[in-house]
Amino acid sequence: MREVSIGGARFPAIAVGCMGLNKLDGEGVRAFLSASLDAGLYFFDHADIYGGGECESLFGEAMVRLGVARDAYVLQSKCGIVPGKMYDFSEEHILASVDGSLRRLRTDRLDFLLLHRPDALMRPEEVAAAFDKLAASGKVLRFGVSNMHPYQIELLQSCVRRPICVNQLQFSPAHAGMITAGLEANMRTEGAASHDGYVLDYCRLHGIAIQAWSPLRYGLLEGVYLDDPRFASLNACLARIAGERGVAKSAIVAAWILRHPAAMQVVTGTSNARRLLEMAEGAQIELSRAEWYEIYLSAGNRLP
Repeated sequence: MREVSIGGARFPAIAVGCMGLNKLDGEGVRAFLSASLDAGLYFFDHADIYGGGECESLFGEAMVRLGVARDAYVLQSKCGIVPGKMYDFSEEHILASVDGSLRRLRTDRLDFLLLHRPDALMRPEEVAAAFDKLAASGKVLRFGVSNMHPYQIELLQSCVRRPICVNQLQFSPAHAGMITAGLEANMRTEGAASHDGYVLDYCRLHGIAIQAWSPLRYGLLEGVYLDDPRFASLNACLARIAGERGVAKSAIVAAWILRHPAAMQVVTGTSNARRLLEMAEGAQIELSRAEWYEIYLSAGNRLP
C-alpha cells in the first residue's frame, strides 16, 4: 500500500472512514474490518458523534472479537461537535470526549485526535491545556483539526505547543474549491473566490497533511456523484480512464486525489468492503498530468 507522511511518520494513503459502521451488524463489521486489514488498510478514522458513538463501540467490540493487536492498527477520532446544539472546544469537553472514545474503542490511546469543526467560542489556551494533559497521559499521540482555515490553525498554534499535523477537508473532483481558487487567481470568476483562506497552499507550506473526506460525494452530504446523471461528463471521463486501467471509477477518484503533490490521504466513507478495496486500488495508479486535468474539467471546473 502506498504511504503518505503525517506528523513525521508514514501511514497508508487510504484511511478507512468508519462513519457508516452502524449500518452493519456485528458480523458485518468484523468482515469489513478484516477485509480492510488484509488489504493493508490499517488507518481507521472515527468521530465521537458517528452513529451517536455506536460506530466506535462496534469497532472496539469487533477488534476485540477478532483478536487484533492494538499496535497493528492506527486509530484517529474527532471531537468538538454537540449534534444539533453547539460546537465545544472547552478543555472539559475535549477531555471527556476522548475518555468516551477510548472507552467505546476499547483502547488506551488515540494515535490522532482532531478537532472536528471550528468552535466560534474557542479559547486556544483551553485547547492547549487539554492537549497537554492528553499528551502527558499518553491518551493521544498526535493532534490535528478538521475543516479549518489557516488563521484558525494559526490561532490554535499561538497557544498549543503540540504541532497541528492534520487538517481533514472535503475534496474531490466535484468539490475542488481548493484547486479552483488557485487556478483562477487574479480573476473575477466565481471559482477565484477562496472560501477556505487558501488552505491547500498553507498546509503544504507548514507540513500539515490534508486528509480528503467524502471523496465520492458532492455538497456536504447530498449524495454520491458516481453514476449520478447530473455528473454525466465526469462519470464518462472516469469510466473511460477506469476501463483503460482495468479498475473501478472509484479507484480513479482516489488516484486523482493522490496525484496532487500535496500528498494527501484519502478518507473513504464507505462501509462496503468491495468499494473500499476498489478505492484502495487507486493508490497503485499514477495518473498522467493530462488525465488529472481532464478529470478536473469534466467535473465542470474550468481553466482560465
